[in-house]
Amino acid sequence: MALTVTLEPWGSGDLPLLERLMGDPQMTEHLGGPQSPDKLRERQGRYERLQGSDRMFKIVEVESGAGAGSVGFWTKEWQNELVYEAGWMVAPEFQGRGIAVAATAQAIEFAKRDDGHRCMHAFPNVENAPSNAICRTLGFELLGACEFEFPKGHFMTCNDWRLDLHGELKEHVIAARHSTRSRICGSPVELGVSGVAGLRGTAC
Repeated sequence: MALTVTLEPWGSGDLPLLERLMGDPQMTEHLGGPQSPDKLRERQGRYERLQGSDRMFKIVEVESGAGAGSVGFWTKEWQNELVYEAGWMVAPEFQGRGIAVAATAQAIEFAKRDDGHRCMHAFPNVENAPSNAICRTLGFELLGACEFEFPKGHFMTCNDWRLDLHGELKEHVIAARHSTRSRICGSPVELGVSGVAGLRGTAC
């Protein structure tokens, strides 16, 4: 059953949702394990202080008003270029209903409008099949595998997916937007975080 989702700027009251996402062993299976309460509070602060064209959103299921996850993008230096890295996470009870695809498609539209960087990259773990499928569905181009250290001391192999934000909006992105109804509410806000969010996805 398709759900309608909306994106809201990440706010000061969203720490409980962040704890459910980044503090949960199942949710962080491909991210080196759950973060400590102190690290979660630090991350919450970074999300609230994002500046420029970097943004973090709460994914909200419209009918229930429940926080379903997070999606965002932030500036990253990658191969001597400044790009966006994107990341997303969807709570277990909302997974399998196209929410991550719909929400990320909306975030891509924000990035296109902001026009801060030409390219957006996503770096899902090579073993994270759902996130790699999301990249493929949204028209990202697979460039190959690379090594990442996240968190500090934990190395993982990720796929490097790239999306050209200056290219034409691809048909599969349009289809993804309609497969799960989605919308964005709230005015644009200055949200930059240096780190990873969610079922890693993200920059050029």
